[in-house]
Amino acid sequence: MTPLHVRGRPGDVAPYVLLPGDPGRAQWIAEHFLENPKPYTTYRSLLGFTGTYKGLPVSVQTTGMGCPSTAIVVEELAQLGAKVLVRVGTCGVFSEALKAPELVVAQASIPLDGTTRQYLGGKPYAPVPDYAVLEQLVGAARRLAYPHHVGIIVTEDAFYSPLEHHGQAMAPFGALAAEMESSALFLIAKMREMKAGAVLAVVNKVGDAQFVAPELIQEGVNRMTRVALEAFVQMENQGG
Repeated sequence: MTPLHVRGRPGDVAPYVLLPGDPGRAQWIAEHFLENPKPYTTYRSLLGFTGTYKGLPVSVQTTGMGCPSTAIVVEELAQLGAKVLVRVGTCGVFSEALKAPELVVAQASIPLDGTTRQYLGGKPYAPVPDYAVLEQLVGAARRLAYPHHVGIIVTEDAFYSPLEHHGQAMAPFGALAAEMESSALFLIAKMREMKAGAVLAVVNKVGDAQFVAPELIQEGVNRMTRVALEAFVQMENQGG
């Protein structure tokens, strides 16, 4: 049966999938990194494409913004046969020590979102990526010599929440950055027996009135995409 939102069919989606939030970014990744990309869904602007990278079938699938949309997409990708999912998104950081176009590889997510809370019925849980995916993302960033940081991130719902209620309160406990999708991705991947990870491009310091220069954002997007794709290739070479 065709899923309700990601309107592809079994066989349309590759086992390895990149997950950007932005449909424009999904299309840019497909056009600049994949060979012979073909669209398999455009419904609700959740653009999805499948092509190859160094001969490896790869899909890139838009999640939209936030955990509710991401959860729908991840659940439906599981129905379509996806096996390894990597979020390639942006983040705001809590320290001046992290700057664009540096990357953050998520070691775990503090779930300040409502979606994971609903899935779990309020039970405590620690959303973490699959270790093999984490290991390959870090290894790829090192091989490519891209400056990167590995650590805890915060996933939250309200982009414009007052700073006193913001995920920045978790910085003294080791949190590096905030974003809006990874906790749901990590949780649902565990539930549906998929592997997941996240590599994020720094685009601002939390609380700043604007993002960094567009060329720095684009360089960060280029780097995180390359890291994720190289991690896929290494995973496939080592048996998935």
